[in-house]
Amino acid sequence: MSRDREIETIRLPGLVPYEEAYRLQLSRRNAVEAGQLGNALFVVEHAPVITLGRSSKREHVVATPEQLAAQGVAVVESDRGGDVTYHGPGQLVAYPVLDLGQWRRSIRWYLRTLEEILIRQLRGYGLEAGRAEGYTGVWVAGAKVAAIGVGIHNWVTFHGIALNVNPEMAHFGLIVPCGIGDRPVTSLKQLMDRPPSMAQAMADFEGQFRQYLATWRSE
Repeated sequence: MSRDREIETIRLPGLVPYEEAYRLQLSRRNAVEAGQLGNALFVVEHAPVITLGRSSKREHVVATPEQLAAQGVAVVESDRGGDVTYHGPGQLVAYPVLDLGQWRRSIRWYLRTLEEILIRQLRGYGLEAGRAEGYTGVWVAGAKVAAIGVGIHNWVTFHGIALNVNPEMAHFGLIVPCGIGDRPVTSLKQLMDRPPSMAQAMADFEGQFRQYLATWRSE
């Protein structure tokens, strides 16, 4: 692998507020753009938060402010792509900060790459994971198990993926997840007799992520 493709993994401990992770992403993104630092992969669990992407509709937050406050769920506007989503404990969130010039300058390629990495991880658990026509993300048996929403600035990526390992599933009822009202959301806990721990899921994602990007060759 070219040294240009080296990726530093940064695991943030505890339940990380969304705004804190975002500030760290922006700082690293700016440093990558300036050639001061290399690629990075942030891996986190968030404190409960609903994020509003660039395409979000406010009516897709179906809970009242009082209900959200009672359950300790914050609401934050985000400059990622996509609609409304939820992050919280028990969910693996990963934010790659990559100079796509080292791989391929294509938003479509990058989205399909993130899906493929997750699909390979879930197939390693014996799950028949795949894509759904017309949607971004990863699905098992018609239910969404991983969401993807990215940002790209000067061909450097930020934002990323969220894989439901064992989150509080009731919190997804506070929103219309990703603006998709007619398809369910699921988790590894619901799909598996023995789901991986969060630490294991993080390690497995990182392993698939590194392997795929290290071996990818441009056409």
